[in-house]
Amino acid sequence: MNPATKLIAGLAIVAIGAFTAFLATPQRIAPEARFATLGGESFTTSDLRGKVTVVNFWATWCPDCVREMPSMAERHRKFSGRGYEMIAVAVRDHPNRVADFTQRTALPFKVAVDDTGAISKQFGDIRITPTTFLIDKKGRVVRRYVGEPQWEEFDRLVEKALADPA
Repeated sequence: MNPATKLIAGLAIVAIGAFTAFLATPQRIAPEARFATLGGESFTTSDLRGKVTVVNFWATWCPDCVREMPSMAERHRKFSGRGYEMIAVAVRDHPNRVADFTQRTALPFKVAVDDTGAISKQFGDIRITPTTFLIDKKGRVVRRYVGEPQWEEFDRLVEKALADPA
């Protein structure tokens, strides 16, 4: 066997091993956080088990966050009847501005304000907005998006998560 063939065979074995390890690694469980919505509702991450959940960290002063909200609302309308829940968590923002924005744009999903920073710390000390977590019915983080999601991929992952049994 010549050296180039040995190298290719060795790389293939390493790649197969890495892929196998990746598949065997369990997905991270979403952190246990308590949310208090603008509407006065209070719930925890574990209360959402059995639903495909999106937790979106955003702010009214963040242009990318404001720009993605119509797409977030569209997904909520598209999937909510099938066991999909969304919580938009406003960070480093004034509750009155968040309430005004929510009412003015008629956001159809739950909106919470993280005025203490506790929720963003529990989700990995979120400092960049928008940051979005897609969580499956078992409470596992399927995907974390920093910036606006690629909507085709997002929709495909949501469809797959909705199809999986709880």
